This record gives sequence, structure tokens and C-alpha cells, in this order.
Amino acid sequence: MLAYLSVSDCYWPREEKDLEITRKKMREEILERIKYVKTCVLAREVCLLVRTNRAVLDPKDVRDVCMSVSKLCKEEGCEEPSEICRKAAEAVGSDEEAKYLELCAQSCLKCGEARQPTPKKATYVS
Repeated sequence: MLAYLSVSDCYWPREEKDLEITRKKMREEILERIKYVKTCVLAREVCLLVRTNRAVLDPKDVRDVCMSVSKLCKEEGCEEPSEICRKAAEAVGSDEEAKYLELCAQSCLKCGEARQPTPKKATYVS
């Protein structure tokens, strides 16, 4: 008895399909990681720069940067840290320096608690 094989029964097309699925999955992961870096990592780095160099910056500089950090957090969906950061930005330059510092610290803590980057294994690329 002769058995006929269809093209879908061959091994190599399935292998190509599996590779394409893997490539698409990796692409999605990389794009998500890029988005994370463009929002969360950037916001944290900028926030740290402002907090450590606040003494040499004008209140307007601090307020503008804090507002942009707030927008980055909101873009990533971190509503609570974004709102706290916005309130901190509004407190800059007022007589409420302690309030600004407290709100800024709260925002950083919320961000750190909610968005810990997952360690990724290095992917070999030839």
C-alpha cells in the first residue's frame, strides 16, 4: 500500500513555522522591553539625576523634569507613582520643600515596588 505525504507532513516546513513563531514571540518580548526602557528606566534615571543634583537646578527645571517623569510613568500605566510625582512637581519652589521631598520619595518607592525588571538570560545572536 502506498502512502502519500502532503507538504504539511514534511519536517522542514514545520520547522520553519516553529522558527517564525519563535521569532515573532522574541520580537514581541524585545519591543515590550524597549517600551519599558523608554518609559520606566528613563523615568527612574532622570528622577535620580534630579534628586541627586537638585541643589544646582532651578525650581523650574525640577518642576519641568518631574512633570515629564510623571508623564512617562502614566504612559506605562503606573497611575499612582505618576500622580504622586505630579503632586511633587507642583510642590517644587513653594514653601513646602519637605512635602516635595516626601512625595518624591513616595513616588520612587511605588515605582520600585511595582516595576522590578525581570532578569533575562542573555540571548546569543550570531
